[in-house]
Amino acid sequence: MNGNELTALQSALSNEARVLYMLCLRPGANTHSGKTKAINYRACMDRLNAHTQVFERGRQINQLLRELADAGLVATDKDLHHSINGESVILPLLATANDDYAHLHQQWVKMHTRWQPDPALFNELATMVGLADKQFQQDQLGEFVAYWMGRPETVLTPFQWTQKFVLQLKRHQRPADKKTAESPASLTNNTPGVAVDDNARKLVEKYHGQTRRQD
Repeated sequence: MNGNELTALQSALSNEARVLYMLCLRPGANTHSGKTKAINYRACMDRLNAHTQVFERGRQINQLLRELADAGLVATDKDLHHSINGESVILPLLATANDDYAHLHQQWVKMHTRWQPDPALFNELATMVGLADKQFQQDQLGEFVAYWMGRPETVLTPFQWTQKFVLQLKRHQRPADKKTAESPASLTNNTPGVAVDDNARKLVEKYHGQTRRQD
């Protein structure tokens, strides 16, 4: 267990999520790629259930996985609202365990208009999760920033913000010959179909205005 993992595990996580990470996901994971062994729901439940049978459904395991993903401990392009029994996930803090990213774990920040993904971390995480096109459009970045600025209660480390952006691009990457517009709601883990509100649109316009002035 490296320092980055320990720091993330000490954040606001349930003990069950910590157990899932340390006893089910971490053992046997590839230290270079961060890829775990195939997830076995039954084996995970056996480790999580001590004297009482609390975990009985795969969706309960998925809830813990979403908790770990929010903390930056797990990365996957799969929908964690559906079964991933037999699938693998990525442990990014295991695979990026070097001093180059230590500074990205040392502070917690809200989203702001000048936010940019860390270039080196972006490229490494993009390769790790199989993001086909590592070039993103300014509108994708602007909509991501605007959406999360509208949710100031969300406070993450710079590492986690970059990771979240990479995963959203992976989930919603567009074929080279299909330039369909995407809403900020589609660039998040929230319920599909949520419309962009007026505040988000205003933030997008403000963001693009600032970037044009900087150019």
